[in-house]
Amino acid sequence: MAEYLLGIDYGTGGAKAAVIDDEGNDLGSAFEEYPFIHERAGWSEHDPENYWSVACRILPEAVRRAKIDPRRIRGLAVSSALPSMVMVDANHRPINRAYNLMDRRATAEVDWLREHVGEERIFKTSAYRIEDHPNLVNLLWEKRNRPEDYRRIWKALTIDGFIALRLSGVASVHYSGAAFYGVAFDLRRRRFDPDIMEEIGVDQSLMPELHESTDIIGEVTPQAAKETGLAPGIPVAAGQVDCNASWIGAGATEPGDMQSNLGTVGNLGVIYRDIEVAFSDTGKLLMNFPYTTPDTFVTVPTTLTGGQTIRYVRDMYSDAERAVEESSGVSTYDLLNYQAERVPPGSDGLIALPYLMGERSPHWDANARGTIFGLSLNHTKGHLVRALMEGVAYAMYENYTLIREVGLKTKLPLILNEGGAVSRLWRRIITDVFGIQTAMVKRRTGAPFGDAVLAGVATGVLKDFSITKQWSEYVEHLDPDPATHRLYADYFALYRKLYTHLKDDYAELGRLRASAADAAGTEDA
Repeated sequence: MAEYLLGIDYGTGGAKAAVIDDEGNDLGSAFEEYPFIHERAGWSEHDPENYWSVACRILPEAVRRAKIDPRRIRGLAVSSALPSMVMVDANHRPINRAYNLMDRRATAEVDWLREHVGEERIFKTSAYRIEDHPNLVNLLWEKRNRPEDYRRIWKALTIDGFIALRLSGVASVHYSGAAFYGVAFDLRRRRFDPDIMEEIGVDQSLMPELHESTDIIGEVTPQAAKETGLAPGIPVAAGQVDCNASWIGAGATEPGDMQSNLGTVGNLGVIYRDIEVAFSDTGKLLMNFPYTTPDTFVTVPTTLTGGQTIRYVRDMYSDAERAVEESSGVSTYDLLNYQAERVPPGSDGLIALPYLMGERSPHWDANARGTIFGLSLNHTKGHLVRALMEGVAYAMYENYTLIREVGLKTKLPLILNEGGAVSRLWRRIITDVFGIQTAMVKRRTGAPFGDAVLAGVATGVLKDFSITKQWSEYVEHLDPDPATHRLYADYFALYRKLYTHLKDDYAELGRLRASAADAAGTEDA
């Protein structure tokens, strides 16, 4: 008789649940978007109660579509996009809004940490740059700006940790997620360094309990079962980072396996074993944390607004296309993609720097902002969409050059996984910019499939993660066009120079925004 497993993933823009069986068959899934809250420049938040209300809708829907009795689910696991933070009180109620990975408000706290703890000490402990504002940096912002609320905090959780808490009543964080707390998380010793925690003035009791991803932290409580339609007693695994989940589910289980996601962010992931890579000079420009498979790490250089760039165009500038979608059912994304397909490589001289919320690797610049260079009267919306796709590809390629520089072994083809990878045009652009072979994962379930696999390994339903290599199929293999790659190499060189030329101007713009916010009597980043 088949065994059933459940996975839930919280991306930056929405959540998805999926039910699979022990032979890797997708039985049913459900997805729902949730809104961003961008009230101030540099801030990016969610309403944390939305996370749970969405779970209470998509979990029963996925089970209904799977046509199974929820009492036959053997285990579940949750993942989320990181860094993210949900602060809760002793009654498990959220305190203020949740931070998502695009939030860049804590610049003053970064400066304070540089002065009082030291950037090099923090990196040698955590292998995490403090400019990216991990959870401990954001806790310092809360302590300085909202002291009354800060005193109410019982635990500071990730999004998946918050959902696991609501499901099981247990406050936890897996080691891959703990790395995103940064500052005081000792990557080698896999603990929060008590001396640094004391120096920065954050009580260690605010940290959730640390676990391996495959640990069972608890069971679905009767109350959670009532609200979600699940059965009480289902084992809950500790969980994993969302990119780990999508890559695990698509067969990336061994050192050298390389995949890419084009979700809200755009990233690459390469699995490796030598922890010293994370502490190297080049590794400092990347993001490194524990992978889900035993004794492995993953480097994940990331451009902060990857697929989000096209979602931004959809949400803000595509009323006509959305009206067509409502009347015909043709996706707005497909309509935008069609317009971009009519534009030649290089977008007729239009270059986009896709830094809509600052940039992560390799620039680590909270002040950077989206920039359109070369705009002319001949350019259309299709040019803009293609230029943004190319800009994201340039940003990802710049990170790929660092992966090669650090000497990590990588296996080809580059496997394109979630989000914007569904666009053949975008995959063609990435193939030609990188100048390497690419392919796409045939299964489109994404991260929740990997979460269900994790639940299977955690409960013993599945022997280990290697089974996903047998279950994964890669399709639509593309080879780079040499002439287009040469063209893109020239555009990429100019793209890199543009950031160099604009870096100081971005900082000046940040100061002007801050001055304007002070004059208006508000906080700003």
